[in-house]
Amino acid sequence: MKFGARVHPSAYVDDGARLGVSCIFGQNVTVGPRVVLGNNVKVQNNVSIYEGVEIEDDVFCGPSMVFTNVINPRSAIERKTEFRRTLVKRGASMGANCTIVCGVTIGRCAFVGAGAVATRMWRITRWSRARRRGGARGCASAVRSCGWAGAETEGVENW
Repeated sequence: MKFGARVHPSAYVDDGARLGVSCIFGQNVTVGPRVVLGNNVKVQNNVSIYEGVEIEDDVFCGPSMVFTNVINPRSAIERKTEFRRTLVKRGASMGANCTIVCGVTIGRCAFVGAGAVATRMWRITRWSRARRRGGARGCASAVRSCGWAGAETEGVENW
């Protein structure tokens, strides 16, 4: 279903994918079967979203970022029964060239910095080794203005 989605001519959305309204897909984007995308998801150029990925509303996927779906892929071993679920919660932003390893949950309103590698649940990360740096306390007013009161902002230092 592609209700109100804007899809670049070079993008491919599998018929088995479920899309929310007002999604935007840049060039060379691939959305695989049984992928679930919420409303207002923006996917920049050269992103592949594989089976096992679920993305909630208002998420930004930066250019050339990567989702994986198997923890230890091998060419000679079929692992289609080992796909791990990856969840990206509402309002998250993932920067250019970051990698989201399968089985990870990206928290509500999280920010994964450009080039980071997320290997476990994150709220906010930056730099290439994706260390958890805290929540969105410094952005709490912006987060609440978007109607996300109570987003993971409590008890976390600014960075």
